[in-house]
Amino acid sequence: GDILLFLTGQEEIEAVEEILRRRTRGLGSKIAELVICPIYANLPIELEAKIFEPAPPGARKVVLATNIAETSLTIDGISYVVDLGFCKVKLYSPRTGTESLLVHPISKASADQRARRSGRTGPGKCFRLFMEYSYNNDMEDETVPEIRRSNLDSVVLSLKALGINDLVSFDFMDPPASEALHKALEDLFALGALNSRGELTKTGRRMVELPLDPMMAKAIVASERYGCSEEVLTIAAMLSAGNAVFYRPRDKALIADPARQRFNAGNVGDHIALLNVYTEWEESGHSAQWCLDHFVQSRTMRRARDVREQLEALLERVEIERRSSAGDLDAVRKAITAGFFRNTAQLRQDGSYRTVKSWRTVFVHPSSGMARVEPPARWVLYHELVETTKEYMRQVTELKPEWLLEIAPHYYQDKNLETPEPKKAAEAHLHCATA
Repeated sequence: GDILLFLTGQEEIEAVEEILRRRTRGLGSKIAELVICPIYANLPIELEAKIFEPAPPGARKVVLATNIAETSLTIDGISYVVDLGFCKVKLYSPRTGTESLLVHPISKASADQRARRSGRTGPGKCFRLFMEYSYNNDMEDETVPEIRRSNLDSVVLSLKALGINDLVSFDFMDPPASEALHKALEDLFALGALNSRGELTKTGRRMVELPLDPMMAKAIVASERYGCSEEVLTIAAMLSAGNAVFYRPRDKALIADPARQRFNAGNVGDHIALLNVYTEWEESGHSAQWCLDHFVQSRTMRRARDVREQLEALLERVEIERRSSAGDLDAVRKAITAGFFRNTAQLRQDGSYRTVKSWRTVFVHPSSGMARVEPPARWVLYHELVETTKEYMRQVTELKPEWLLEIAPHYYQDKNLETPEPKKAAEAHLHCATA
């Protein structure tokens, strides 16, 4: 029978795949053929389809999977499951505004779900690589609901649009932390979606109509002012696809990396690079071959096109005129800054960055095109913060500090954003945080 092995992420899957190939080559004809099939979120659809193909006669299939195979996929012929007892969980901290992607023990419910993947079409076994004591005493009964470990900005905005103002006493099925609710209210007020009494503004009502993160929705609303709604729509659609735009096979990394960096020619930043990817793909006639040649996921691009078409229809509802910036990239960056002005960081002497609002040390994610820019940009804007081995900024673009004073003077009351003196800057940032 076939084997299903649960691992935590892409790196671990690729490492195990390499180990298995090396060991099976060493054993030669002593064992039957072993067909190794990885499956994770960023895998191209043509490779993903291999897990559903039956193994050749006399061969066994080994599926290396993340928890995507726990409930989302059903693979026939699995007789054995190997469960490590871990998965990667995204946790949001309202205090710092960061999302941490951490390896965490699974719950008893997840362990039982994984065990049931074996023997669906015949007898099966599950091998658990953890103690029975851990299962009975250390594991939680149920997985923590997502509302307790996510950013609540979108949830609060939707509730406000429904006329629910008393969020603290609202009867949630799984009540989130009050700190997370207060942080969401502060964020929406900073974006101009709520007024000082906590009521929806005109901007907030337009943002509600766009099924996006409130910061991205604000960027689309602001694009009307800068005359670049077409470009910002494309960037929003590409960002909605997550981090699965590019595919980087380990054996072709030396070709894939330059192909990806080409879209960031001129150090335009990750947001404009995504715009370049979509524009070229559109000019190619939505070609799947173009995607293969440039190590871009064709499935992701099709999803981005569908999202963009839906957003185009919604622009009419919120009465935003569709206009193009005609190559004015600064206008596009300003519109993005209007939504993400809180997500800014300044370069330090040691090469790291320090966030302007929370004064935290962060780094450009290695997958970002801005990670290889020399000299590094002095001021950057990021889409999200993710904590793995360090706190990394994802989807990074350079900005000019005067844009912050133009776009959000209420948020950046310090007029000397270029100040190099740490004490003076710290006092200014403390003043901003208090305000």
